[in-house]
Amino acid sequence: MELNKIYNESNLDTMARMPDGFIDLTVTSPPYDGLRTYNGYSFPFEEIAKELYRVTKQGGVLVWIVGDATKNGCESGTSFKQALYFIEVGFNLHDTMIYSSRKPPLTHNRYEQEFEYMFVFSKGRPNTFNPIKIKTNFAGDVKKFNHGKITDAKKEKGDAVRWRDEKLTVNETRIKGNIWDYATGMNGSSKDELAFLHPAIFPERLAEDHIVSWSNEGDIVYDCFGGSGTTAKMAHKWKRQWILSEISKEYVEIAEKRIAPYLAQTSLF
Repeated sequence: MELNKIYNESNLDTMARMPDGFIDLTVTSPPYDGLRTYNGYSFPFEEIAKELYRVTKQGGVLVWIVGDATKNGCESGTSFKQALYFIEVGFNLHDTMIYSSRKPPLTHNRYEQEFEYMFVFSKGRPNTFNPIKIKTNFAGDVKKFNHGKITDAKKEKGDAVRWRDEKLTVNETRIKGNIWDYATGMNGSSKDELAFLHPAIFPERLAEDHIVSWSNEGDIVYDCFGGSGTTAKMAHKWKRQWILSEISKEYVEIAEKRIAPYLAQTSLF
């Protein structure tokens, strides 16, 4: 199967040509609950879920980014239904992460919707975890806090000191939490104007952070709903092989035009 290519076809057709255990990492966001207009296409979720499990390597990871529509005052719960089905076909739900984004406010009788789910599934124990780290607020040596109860008798003796002489070393960095916040819109999601011809792109940094976290150089990264090509662009940047499936010819043309300059600037290895 040819790598570093966008396949203009159903993702089921693309995956049918893949052998078992072919993909290291899938990062994707499906059209969901009518929230996205997707050129009139629909997709057979259960068939896709089964195929994703088959083509994922043992120890491979699937990142499924999805949200829910609200109709007649009730959220659909589709995201949870899909997560449970992925477990049913054999995946482990390794982590339920949150993609928090800043969006224009809406007028309704509930709090503003500011997140989507990023379900991280693994086929067994993940082979790779390259954690993203952030700075800690208080790095260096700090005294341990004495949580022991200070009695009146101790206070009379002048023993009301709550700090021990022992020191605890706090590292300069720590592993980032599982709520990731990203700016959206032009210069937020991407600086590529072409990308916004697609109705629902996710931020480049989101794809980048997952690619860095769950794969290594040379690994194969797949996006079964290729859209404007964000996953391919960031996989190429980090020297991963990649495959995209995209059923819409219009979106394939957008993705190819968008990715072409980056492919020309850098070779994969």
